[in-house]
Amino acid sequence: MDHLVELTGIRKSFGGVHALQGVDFALSAGEVHALLGENGAGKSTLMRVLGGEYVPETGSVTVAGEEQKFRTPSDALSKGIAIIHQEMALAEDLTVAENIYLSEIPSIISWRELNRKAAELIASLGFSIHPGAVVSDLSVAHQQVVEIAKALSRNARIMVFDEPTAVLSVQDAERLLGIIRKLRARGVGVIYISHRLDEVFRIADRITVMKDGASVATVERKDVEIEDVIRMMVGRSLKALFGEDVARTLGKEVLRVEDLSDGARVKGVSLNVRAGEIVGLGGLVGAGRTELVRLIFGAEHARSGKVLVNGVEVTPKSPRDGVKAGIGLVPESRKEQGLVLDFPIRVNATMAKLRPLTNSFGFIRRAKERSTVDALAKRLRLKAGSIHDPASSLSGGNQQKVVLAKWFHADGEVLIFDEPTRGVDVGAKTEIYSLIKSLAAEGRAVLVISSEHLELFGLCDRILVMREGEVTGTLDPADYTEEKLLKLAMVATPSRPELVSKH
Repeated sequence: MDHLVELTGIRKSFGGVHALQGVDFALSAGEVHALLGENGAGKSTLMRVLGGEYVPETGSVTVAGEEQKFRTPSDALSKGIAIIHQEMALAEDLTVAENIYLSEIPSIISWRELNRKAAELIASLGFSIHPGAVVSDLSVAHQQVVEIAKALSRNARIMVFDEPTAVLSVQDAERLLGIIRKLRARGVGVIYISHRLDEVFRIADRITVMKDGASVATVERKDVEIEDVIRMMVGRSLKALFGEDVARTLGKEVLRVEDLSDGARVKGVSLNVRAGEIVGLGGLVGAGRTELVRLIFGAEHARSGKVLVNGVEVTPKSPRDGVKAGIGLVPESRKEQGLVLDFPIRVNATMAKLRPLTNSFGFIRRAKERSTVDALAKRLRLKAGSIHDPASSLSGGNQQKVVLAKWFHADGEVLIFDEPTRGVDVGAKTEIYSLIKSLAAEGRAVLVISSEHLELFGLCDRILVMREGEVTGTLDPADYTEEKLLKLAMVATPSRPELVSKH
């Protein structure tokens, strides 16, 4: 098979860290080749070599049979290589058309022609986005379409997608996969990096797994199962992915929600969670799951209904009320809502409950703070240089552990996790699952939202499924299938089922 791209024996070091240790990788025209591995495995570094951001110490990069010596991203782009990063490189104040043809604007006199070309290119991807729209006004999914159109306008033959669906809804992620299938049909070679293995198995032709800066194996997707790939990535089976099973005893009801509504996106939801129980919230993005848990926590205002903790009505009016009632929320967006990125790890880990750390004058006792945060870091296996480093210095998985540390420290009885492993690698996922199980084993009531069905099936004692602001049904472990979950999430039900556990 003739390869469109071939990377051979690529080595790259940063100081004393060997980021790439003689990696080989090849991509053919009209192929989707998935590149998988835990954070730190070397995937992004390898792609930055291909994209001209890094110059390798040894090894060769060959494009269409010709060896290249890329020194800048422009060199790579001139050979048809485009990298679509998770953080998009668009000029937000310019229009869609201006972004797509930015490099050609001096040579294009007619704005009408510019808009016509942009509209045609976007339509060829199956989308209708007005070429005169300002990019900052677009959804993330539509910004991504503009980024892809921009690459195609420059005749990209090789496109790298780095975690393209991490911030997309299920519906938008599906549409993106549709675009990638179209690109493959046109003969474009696609390199696809993702932690979402279900997507990888739907879209990839081949899979290369990396670990510790080296390539472990390259396999045909049809020849392996998800179980095999996980074992290659982390040396553990699918069952082991969800962490060790901790003995848990279901106790008394801790959280009860009665007919909770916000008048728009949440419509009369009732549920309960017992001590030691992990309950999942499934459904499509936009079903009202995040809005529901924000009502329970007090981050949004409820129009009607009640929240009870241990039989006492608390119905929080603010997050402060929620914390006081013993409720903790690990939000969907850790960077915007879960952390103050510029603040030190020690501050982020303790900010939800300062009283145990202060003296009679209200000043922080530094020794007490240090010992508390050190204990939390040890329990959560936090990988950080120092607890005085800013939270922004950590990897995604370790940032999530700091958010978890905050609620471990607050010691609430109800813990809510909204997409707890989004953008986190497989190894860190296992650690987070183990921590969630250990919290439940200590007698806390745990509520988990996840768009990854496998995650809900592997972690939860039962799953409530939401659709259009209502809970449409409950799944027990014996009923855990994608088909049953999606039917509840997508099909209107004739009557409201019993939603509160009778156990």
